[in-house]
Amino acid sequence: MILFRYLTREVLLTMSAVAGILLLVIMGSRFIRYFSDAAEGDIPITILGSLMMYHLPGFMELILPLSFFLGIMLAYGQLYMNSEITVMVACGMSPTRLLKVTLLPASVVAVLVGLCSLWLTPYGALQTETAIEEQRSRLDVSVLAPGRFQEFGGGRTAYIGSFSSDGTEMQDVLVHEQYQPGNESTHDYITRAASGYQETRLDTGSRFLVLNSGERYGVTPGQRSAERLTFERYTLRLGLNRERQALDSLEYATTLALWNNPDPRAQAQWQWRAGLPLMVFVLALMAQPLSRVNPRQGRFGKLLPAVFLYVAYLSMLLAVVDAIGSESWPTTLGVWPIHGLFLALGLLLLWRSQRKGMR
Repeated sequence: MILFRYLTREVLLTMSAVAGILLLVIMGSRFIRYFSDAAEGDIPITILGSLMMYHLPGFMELILPLSFFLGIMLAYGQLYMNSEITVMVACGMSPTRLLKVTLLPASVVAVLVGLCSLWLTPYGALQTETAIEEQRSRLDVSVLAPGRFQEFGGGRTAYIGSFSSDGTEMQDVLVHEQYQPGNESTHDYITRAASGYQETRLDTGSRFLVLNSGERYGVTPGQRSAERLTFERYTLRLGLNRERQALDSLEYATTLALWNNPDPRAQAQWQWRAGLPLMVFVLALMAQPLSRVNPRQGRFGKLLPAVFLYVAYLSMLLAVVDAIGSESWPTTLGVWPIHGLFLALGLLLLWRSQRKGMR
């Protein structure tokens, strides 16, 4: 029991460190991308935190298997370097028992990966796309940044000089409304105002941009004439929220719906989700013999080949998933031959390790 707690703690601590570093890198990259979209006015900055949280399960389902794989190799490699496993073997600990100790934390990691892949990841992807689509469907000036020309829906482009201290009133407003096919008017309109604010009518749900002290010009491309209107107060209707697009992608479907869907693309998505927890056990089986290193070699000696092995495993899975979706690979076979291939490789490595002995 003491050895079990010691080995499990070493593996899980190393795995947590690796997972934290990988998660920081991946989430940082995605955050920069969303922050750039917010700076362009595509999404409001207030929903960045929610979007990152919704993406977290999708990151974890890929990070956890890799970090657990590397955690076993680094932890056991350090034990080999310190001759601690040599002492354990001398005290009667067999390779089979060490494998059983390894598979127990692997079961915990596989459950976490299964929760992410089978439930949390599709739910988070759906919530992310729903939030982004909701922002796209709204003709709202709240996403605009001062000092830039930005589109905000309906063929409108706006420029705002600055916002008031409380963010409710805009200064130096310029709005360009481009002619849209199907509209009654054939003009392009340019409206300039000293200030403005947005208001919503609670009874109808309509939103309006109220402009103060400005001018409105109506021009038709190719004609020399133009309309000019001077106003003290002008109300520009932004309109009702348009109907959001249906989110029917298989990426957002529940696992049960994919199971009952005979479409090859749905079956490919289901097998991908179900195969990720199995991948944890296969990687754990390969990691134990690969962690066996010579003290003079260093525990990082086999790390690079192990990473290449993981990349090959993941790439082959993705290739087969795409082949199933395009109906060039039988659905009945699915991704299971790939898991079987690397399971056989892990058993072969384990057999060779046991044959040589844990010296």
